[in-house]
Amino acid sequence: MDNILNIFRALADPTRLRIMLLLQKMELAVGELAQILNQSQPRISRHIRILDEAGLAERRKEGSWVFLKPGPASELEILGRIFRSDKVAKSEQALQDQEQLSLVRKARAEMAERYFAAHAAEWDAIRSLHLPEAEVERAMLGLLRDAPLGKMLDIGTGTGRMVELFGASAQSIIAIDNSPEMLRLARAKLLESETVGGTDLVQKTELKQGDFNNLPVANGTVDSVILHQVLHFAQHPEAVLVEVSRVLKTAGIVVIADFAAHDREDLRTEHAHARLGFSDASMKHWLTASKLELVQTRTLDGGELTVKIWVARKPAVPSLHPESGKTASQSENLKRASA
Repeated sequence: MDNILNIFRALADPTRLRIMLLLQKMELAVGELAQILNQSQPRISRHIRILDEAGLAERRKEGSWVFLKPGPASELEILGRIFRSDKVAKSEQALQDQEQLSLVRKARAEMAERYFAAHAAEWDAIRSLHLPEAEVERAMLGLLRDAPLGKMLDIGTGTGRMVELFGASAQSIIAIDNSPEMLRLARAKLLESETVGGTDLVQKTELKQGDFNNLPVANGTVDSVILHQVLHFAQHPEAVLVEVSRVLKTAGIVVIADFAAHDREDLRTEHAHARLGFSDASMKHWLTASKLELVQTRTLDGGELTVKIWVARKPAVPSLHPESGKTASQSENLKRASA
């Protein structure tokens, strides 16, 4: 009873109701809400605290920004029907707020354009070293054509390209990046996707700030993981793969797209690459140590740098290590018996 009373008290204010209507559309920063509602940030923060305490909204800090999304209250599913009704969603106040929300969307798009313009030369310099990215994406799509992506985790999402590429095949998506700036860029790009048939992509994608050495994801909760041109930034790739294994469900898959081993030292000094690509032997060793089984490798030549795609899965019975005392043939028999 107390929970219901808290919810009704929280909604018994025009500003808080307007906030809830806006959060049904998209995740918003406190400053963006202040802009839309034409109120001060401290005042908006007080309203958010009340919504948060009632479980109607959830706060998440990302760098110096605080973002809001609908909270965990189970009653939100029923309330959502009310929020979406014409009497509420098409009221004069709601329509005015929608106009202001469109300005926020525009500001995000302009920010993305400025970012791309500032970094275009840098990215083009790296892309020129290997075959076109479109070919890498086609190869990844081909490898995952029949794979059930389920709940997908995109590590180092950057501009959100992997979310755009595989989002339609996933039930839900967690996209993680360590850079608040890149997460804001990804948000802007996902909003753009709404205009090209990706209407539900924003709703089913959760963007989180986090480090690949300590993923903000619970054990065994994701069905698929993608690391696209990310692992070469890791000082200890093996530790990242241990984290990947931790969050993967049994039979879950991981796809790693990165460079084969190379000697372009300038990528380390000028672009912060911690690793100059990876050999197949190293990758297989790290995957096995992380209780992941390498199932397929694809090599994409076509430039000074070779792109590799490694696909692995988390088996029900982990591969046995040499110290277990089993011979290679015994381990292979065990694999066949468990298949």
